[in-house]
Amino acid sequence: MNYFAHSTAVIDEGCQIGEGTKVWHFSHIMPGCVIGNNCNIGQNVVVSPKVTLGDNVRVQNNVSIYEGVICEDDVFLGPSMVFTNVFNPRSAVRRNHEYMQTLVKKGASIGANATIVCGNEIGEFAFIGAGAVVTKPVPAFALVVGNPAKHTGWMSEFGHKLNFDAAGKATCPESGQEYKLDNNRVTRTK
Repeated sequence: MNYFAHSTAVIDEGCQIGEGTKVWHFSHIMPGCVIGNNCNIGQNVVVSPKVTLGDNVRVQNNVSIYEGVICEDDVFLGPSMVFTNVFNPRSAVRRNHEYMQTLVKKGASIGANATIVCGNEIGEFAFIGAGAVVTKPVPAFALVVGNPAKHTGWMSEFGHKLNFDAAGKATCPESGQEYKLDNNRVTRTK
């Protein structure tokens, strides 16, 4: 075994867990999921079948990651955030053939108690504020907050709000990385 699992964790046969990953107290890793290298799966987390987590994904306590969710490398899932996988669930109506895909792109962060409605893509390095309810796709580097989530700004790869000048240029105060805003789209230039 090239990963760590706490003695209270339930690791089902048929899942793949990468080297250096840690699975903590009372978490359940179900068959058919793929978890990358150096991930941290917090306490009381469920990773359902057919879920894919890339390398270095951080899942905080009390998160359920349902079938249909794909998280690329370096994603952060805050405490008690929620994914859904059926748009219109009903207890008496079986809809497990209708699971929708939710893609969380590289480096995105989802804050504590946020809800991601299924079928939406969260762009690279996007930042979802605590308690936000995401009901539509989120562009790369976007900062969204509220219920429903509204786009209120842009974030750097290091998680700092970007302040663009009249020419559409901004610099991350921590990393010195430079960004360009053009046609409501942010790209890193340096």
